[in-house]
Amino acid sequence: MNWPVLYSFRRCPYAMRARWALLHAGLLVEWREVSLQSKPACLLDASPKGTVPVLITPQGRVIDESLAVMRWALQQADPFDWLGAGLSTPEREAIDGVIATNDGPFKHHLDRFKYTDRYPGASREQHQHQGLAILLDWSERIAGAGWLVGDRCSLADAALWPFVRQWRIADPKGFEQHPQLDPLRCWLQAFLDSPAFPRLMERSDPWQPSDRLKLFPADAAAVPVDQPVFHLALAPDWQQAERLGVYRVSTRGLMLEQVGFLHASTADQLAATYRRFYADAGDVLQLTIDPTRIPYPLRADPVPSGEQFPHLYGPLPVAAVTAVSPYPSC
Repeated sequence: MNWPVLYSFRRCPYAMRARWALLHAGLLVEWREVSLQSKPACLLDASPKGTVPVLITPQGRVIDESLAVMRWALQQADPFDWLGAGLSTPEREAIDGVIATNDGPFKHHLDRFKYTDRYPGASREQHQHQGLAILLDWSERIAGAGWLVGDRCSLADAALWPFVRQWRIADPKGFEQHPQLDPLRCWLQAFLDSPAFPRLMERSDPWQPSDRLKLFPADAAAVPVDQPVFHLALAPDWQQAERLGVYRVSTRGLMLEQVGFLHASTADQLAATYRRFYADAGDVLQLTIDPTRIPYPLRADPVPSGEQFPHLYGPLPVAAVTAVSPYPSC
């Protein structure tokens, strides 16, 4: 398999937001963690500026800006619609404006507040004051609808939270005690409490050319495309999918947009999935899925037990279902 290659640094907020998008798009990439003091020559050959993240696609395209990596990943699959397919022009402009403020003025103040000794003549107190003013504006935005722009998570939220986390690390007392930052604190904590956060922050030694292949996320695996995967569906849900041409139910009672992927099973996992979730569900159908007909990423991810299950990071085309039969068969 010719995987995309990702050069990353675990704690860098730019690299974090790129990995966050890759993780939620259901992608697997060859993971090359770098030491910023000893950058590998192949990174510098691909991107002479030597910053992370850098992603090299299987076609050889070099993407060395974190937002561009995010957009590339979400163009493969965007189950939570962070790119906002149905947003208005003012909403898109608002998202772009918030990100520009983060990547420009806020990052400027963050660096000079956190690393004042690296910037001769910088006033730590002045940059703290100016950075805090931006945080207060974001907190006020979040207080209105729960997110930075609109009433749901967007690219702005996914792109900003690693930088807000970095500010909190630099000024824990000020961040935690300021009463007007309550909405921002709750917003940030939701990201930190996500089951995806430990996966995002998995540790790795700096990559060496002689190393064996390591993938990100480290706890996931590719799903073989030479054998079918399966999904258990309620009969009414499948009947609706046949009318629409796509199936969007993640698992019983939950939709793709709520979970971020569709649950699937291998043949060996079907019986346990049925017993746990569908035994009292009435008419249950077994959908047999051909992975080669799926236009979205299909990745094996761990569940709390540690077992890996196939997850489809987009809607299931009806045309990818090669057989439908009652489950259990008798």
